[in-house]
Amino acid sequence: MAAVELAFQERVSLLYLLWRAEQRGKRRPRRTWVHQVLQRREHFGEFHHLLQELRLDDGRFQRYHRLSLAQFEDLLSRVGPRIARLDTNYRRSIPPAERLSICLRFLATGDSFRTIAFSFRVGVSTVSQIIPQVATAIWDCLVDDFMAVPSLGDWQSIAEEFQERWHFPLCCGALDGKHVQTKAPPNSGSMFYNYKGTFSIVLLAVVDARYRFRVIDVGGYGRTSDGGILANSTFGQALRAGTLHLPPDQPLPGGEHRGAQPHVFVADEAFPLRRELMRPFPGRLLPLERRIFNYRLSRARMIVEGAFGVLSSQWRMYRRPMELRPEIAEKCVKATCVLHNFLRCLDERGAPAVRSVAPAVVEPLQGLGRVAANNSSREAVLVREKFMAHFSAEGAVTWQPKE
Repeated sequence: MAAVELAFQERVSLLYLLWRAEQRGKRRPRRTWVHQVLQRREHFGEFHHLLQELRLDDGRFQRYHRLSLAQFEDLLSRVGPRIARLDTNYRRSIPPAERLSICLRFLATGDSFRTIAFSFRVGVSTVSQIIPQVATAIWDCLVDDFMAVPSLGDWQSIAEEFQERWHFPLCCGALDGKHVQTKAPPNSGSMFYNYKGTFSIVLLAVVDARYRFRVIDVGGYGRTSDGGILANSTFGQALRAGTLHLPPDQPLPGGEHRGAQPHVFVADEAFPLRRELMRPFPGRLLPLERRIFNYRLSRARMIVEGAFGVLSSQWRMYRRPMELRPEIAEKCVKATCVLHNFLRCLDERGAPAVRSVAPAVVEPLQGLGRVAANNSSREAVLVREKFMAHFSAEGAVTWQPKE
């Protein structure tokens, strides 16, 4: 009986192999290894034709890439070794400058991979590989110099700049979330469906007084509130645990009689009130002191809104839903955030940035699960009351509400 079953199995296997051989014979043979349109890339592709002309006009080059020629060359010197590929016996690799140009053009326009592929005369699959690879390289090569985890001295410097520029003392940053529109991922249900009626991932960011991103978290589900995103982040847990290495408590300027106060972050009403996280008083018909506090807090908090505005204006991929998988969209968002800091640092210095030795960087804000409810503590309420009293007394400014 066993011999009969074995013979039957061998016969079935033989028939299957014959069928596969027949199917392979029916396949349409590939006519060319590289399409003739793509073979003329070095003669008619945008990088080899148009961009060489744009190099003679820095303004147009900047509008094309969102980087000036000097900034582009500086960036290329940093990421070039990471994105270079070896030539083979079959074809020459796409050079690092062209790979970087393809990625930047996508970030600057948000065009489809097919549109980018036609412009540069490369395959669509080639573009789909280049963009996430280069975006990852941009993040890895720039994060240490332009978005390292702030140290004690960094937090102190940020607080001093908020006091000088925006008249909010002991402030270490403005916190908010931004919905980045994407196409609905397959089999994702309503996880990415947000209150605006679109599908998105969330960019949570802490911004300093100079509109630079200091800490970011990318990839939260669109359906999750800003407070939930904060609770699910490493930053949120560190904020609650007191492990952010913030400066020690100190009195408000001119308010020594009020005692030492903690350094805080400012946020809108979507976030919970914490000892180190200030949100506005709720309601409309508020007493004058509370309205003054809300005005002063909103004035400092609008920095993060301005940073998001500059980001979406500079990188037009934010202006349309991205037809990318969430993990690739996250890489592109992280790349644009660190490029935002890169460009602001170059503009402030007026020259290519000098590389510095930064401390070891912990990947910002990986998800850690829900940590607690959003109930405000008595201590947090008292801290907000003291800031409120300060803004109406020794910390008052001439342009705040009077009645």
